[in-house]
Amino acid sequence: MKLLLYGTRFCHLCKQAGEVLHAAGVTAEYTDIAEDEALFERYGMRIPVVRRVDNGAELGWPFDVAALERLTA
Repeated sequence: MKLLLYGTRFCHLCKQAGEVLHAAGVTAEYTDIAEDEALFERYGMRIPVVRRVDNGAELGWPFDVAALERLTA
């Protein structure tokens, strides 16, 4: 299953989200929303957000390892 992590370059919460992903043993493709106007409009106030590509399910910050496990189950 493919996951995307939406964030921005200097977002300290996005860095923390990456650490939670790592702790959960989950990999996600990072997408910088600042480079896409539509993504910035959709996620600008919500980042970091993890999104499943296959079904569109999203998990917004704050989240922990258990929440990631539920998202990926």
